[in-house]
Amino acid sequence: MTSGKDTMGEQPIFTCKAHVFHIDPKTKRSWISASASAVNVSFFYDSSRSLYRIISVEGTKAVINSTITPSMTFTKTSQKFGQWSDIRANTVYGLGFSSEGELNKFIEKFQEVKEATRTASNKAANGTVTTTPVTSANASPITTRASGGALSDAGPLLEPPSMQPSCTSPAPAATAPDEAATHHRTQPISAAQPNDSPKHQPAESKLPGGATSTEVQLKYENDRLKLALAHSSANAKKWEVELSTLKSNNMRLTSALQESTANVDEWKRQLHSYKEENQRLKTKYIELEAAKGGTEAAAELRKELATLRLRVEALEVELKNKEEDLKRATSGKQPVEERCKALQQENAELQAGVSLAQAQLETALAAHESQRRVMETLNAQLALRIQELAGIHREVCFHY
Repeated sequence: MTSGKDTMGEQPIFTCKAHVFHIDPKTKRSWISASASAVNVSFFYDSSRSLYRIISVEGTKAVINSTITPSMTFTKTSQKFGQWSDIRANTVYGLGFSSEGELNKFIEKFQEVKEATRTASNKAANGTVTTTPVTSANASPITTRASGGALSDAGPLLEPPSMQPSCTSPAPAATAPDEAATHHRTQPISAAQPNDSPKHQPAESKLPGGATSTEVQLKYENDRLKLALAHSSANAKKWEVELSTLKSNNMRLTSALQESTANVDEWKRQLHSYKEENQRLKTKYIELEAAKGGTEAAAELRKELATLRLRVEALEVELKNKEEDLKRATSGKQPVEERCKALQQENAELQAGVSLAQAQLETALAAHESQRRVMETLNAQLALRIQELAGIHREVCFHY
């Protein structure tokens, strides 16, 4: 849970996950599972009353609501299980953790909060603080301690329970001889009366301190709502950040898609101009071939032109694929980000292909121009030789 001050002046300072147990109110010698699985267990600090509390909610039920006092003691009964006694609630809470490390972290936080509570109590005793600690907010009529039935703060050291599969079972305390001896030395705790449950109390029964059962119930509901509000506030901030990120990504991808569409139009215009240039060169080549006759240079030009035609056809196929990809992109069948990456890659490939085709066209034109000049030179020389032969022939005829 993210730390943050809620509207009721109480803020979470530490959260962990554990399986929650309550002592059996009838026997005081066994555990009752209070949560169906591992739930969030949080330390809360109420700045308005200078109080620290441990709160845990499963669904709409508060399974832990205990106010920390300087006299409380958290006892580690096995590698993954510990307990503490709450005199105000007239019960003992047990927590089963998934690992010994998690249990040790909880113990450290418990000791830290306990010391802070002791310091606050000392200041209050010296007259520097006027706030008086109040009864645990989940106190129901169970908080009325029957004569001889009050729990000591040390609490009974019970055998750690077998937890549900969602929480790893702690090692049995009976495996350690010292712990077993401690269990046998512990005095049993008097059982609370069965009618100590809020369901069996009179509607307006008075509790120690003058509070009624209705007021206690209202306090319990208030604490549950404060915990839910703290969770909701943290989730709302997270959702706002995610929504802002999604909006930013959507705007960026939309811009990229528009740019890719403009690039496709430009490629179409360039391809059309290349096709026209290719047709013009083809016509010019046919004219030259008809005028000069087939030569070795003409054969090379034909090969080059055939290669260029294949290249143009390949570019046309790529353009069709590009148009199909664009249609799929506009129809929303592919994710926007993937479409943009594909369009960028194809854009680079198409530009490289166009540059290569243009270079090949320029090379072919240069070779054709060179061949034309050579053929013109040869024709001129041939015409001169023909004239010379004609002169010689006339002279020979004249002498004879």
